[in-house]
Amino acid sequence: MNAPTDIASAEVLYEVADHVATITLNRPERMNTISHRMLNELTGHLVTADADPDVRVVILTGTGRAFCAGLDLSEATKGDGTGVAGGARVMTNLDLRETPPTVLFNMGTPTICALNGSAAGYGMDTALGCDIRLMARGAKMAAAFTKRGILPESGGTWFLPRLIGWSKAAELIFTGRTLTADQCVEMGLASRVVAEADLMSEARALAAEIAANAPLAVQASKRMMRMGLDEGFNDHVHHVFLQLLPLLRTEDAKEGMRAFMEKRPAKFEGR
Repeated sequence: MNAPTDIASAEVLYEVADHVATITLNRPERMNTISHRMLNELTGHLVTADADPDVRVVILTGTGRAFCAGLDLSEATKGDGTGVAGGARVMTNLDLRETPPTVLFNMGTPTICALNGSAAGYGMDTALGCDIRLMARGAKMAAAFTKRGILPESGGTWFLPRLIGWSKAAELIFTGRTLTADQCVEMGLASRVVAEADLMSEARALAAEIAANAPLAVQASKRMMRMGLDEGFNDHVHHVFLQLLPLLRTEDAKEGMRAFMEKRPAKFEGR
């Protein structure tokens, strides 16, 4: 397991405790806008967490009053990192296979986004890439792409129609509307709203509940849910059965059966 990253200069903090990795965006003075450095650090920590057999759940959150206010426009206007300089120079060295939304989508480890504040633009797309979203009472989601002359570039056009249906997704994207936490829950973009002071304790309690289950089974379930988004029922049932067969031979499956028969909590080891 990698040592926690907790130095003040880090733009993304990383720590692991009790099978849960907490990844924290750490540019509060810039409302956690995504710099090129933050992009690389976030990607690296996500990859590290997903490869760590001790990590069963990832919590993604932010410091300060925002979760992530999008890409750092000060970098964009200078042509540094993720942007262009007055439309004259376009960055060509970005591998989209190694950016946070793509890495999040392909992770086997369950992910929880604890939105401590507003998620706008790239920040909203990143939140949508997580499996579960909890929102502090004052948090918001702002799909303000069209108000800036761009489009949801990091997964929003794929996630939103699947999460809330075509009509609602079209209205949200075309208008660039900002949604309150309650509206996000009502539309199906978040699981629940919690008091700001309780956000991380609620996220950790949920992560602990997930981490207590058989990690191989949880990851296989996530994998099948992702596959099911793009395949027919008959193909999906076949793929689920192919996932089930090796799970039945795991020590965790045997432990789960024993625990059920003995009427006790199971102790899973991920093997």
